[in-house]
Amino acid sequence: MALKITDECINCGACQAECPNEAIFVGGEDYEFNGKTIPALSQDFYYIAPEKCTECVGFHDEPMCASVCPTDACVKDPDRVESKEQLLAKAKALHPDKTF
Repeated sequence: MALKITDECINCGACQAECPNEAIFVGGEDYEFNGKTIPALSQDFYYIAPEKCTECVGFHDEPMCASVCPTDACVKDPDRVESKEQLLAKAKALHPDKTF
């Protein structure tokens, strides 16, 4: 499942630098996916674009955003359940130049 950032976020930005998929955005910032602009999912704090989140599968043994967040604001999103295989397929689609 993709992760999400809760309102415990203090906007420190530690998570954004760790994301191998560039799936974390500053609140209020729109993002691009498949050639489309998607409106910001939060105006107030950092957020994770679920289409780009792979829980770091293929890169790390655990989601890096959650491991570096000082307030434990990066949590699994129960509304976006995905198997490890689905997450790996997403990683392959996001990084066609990388071998997993």
